[in-house]
Amino acid sequence: MSLLNFVKSKTFLKQLGIAVVGIVVFIILIMQWMKITTNHSQKIEVPDLSKLTITEVKAKLDELDLKLKIVDSTNYNPDYPPLSVIEQDPEAGDFVKENRKIYLKINRPTYQDVIIPDVLRKSRRNAETVLKSVGFRIGNSPKYVPDIARNVVRGLYHKGKTIEVGTKLPKNSVVNLKLGDGKGR
Repeated sequence: MSLLNFVKSKTFLKQLGIAVVGIVVFIILIMQWMKITTNHSQKIEVPDLSKLTITEVKAKLDELDLKLKIVDSTNYNPDYPPLSVIEQDPEAGDFVKENRKIYLKINRPTYQDVIIPDVLRKSRRNAETVLKSVGFRIGNSPKYVPDIARNVVRGLYHKGKTIEVGTKLPKNSVVNLKLGDGKGR
């Protein structure tokens, strides 16, 4: 029997028909299964979680069958309460399905600590630039001490106490300078 005669035979055509029907039924069943398991028609609107504490967020997300995942404690932002949500993904107003994770970034309770850089024996202008670049504020009442060099940093203090290079202070702290007056030895 040749190949052409086999393709024209009733047995082959019957088997081909059964295979096509089987594939169509299989595809229909898979599509229905996908609709059920992926909750295709379900939409839950993500609430605005900004400025809420973790316990408030957990309660709100539990009501909506959503999960939370804390990604990071970002830098301290004084506009938000400590340990509250600063950022969320997906954003408020987006639609998701149940059991979706909402990723959160949390506000730190305080500014993070920053190491005092070595600015001793540098000019006032240079020292202020370095201190500001790492996140400190410069006090407006420098102390002048007898020294041969005018406006050269001879020390640092914070809240009236002398601080050493390498000491950690919270970012955004006020650092005052102890400067040479140019009249001493």
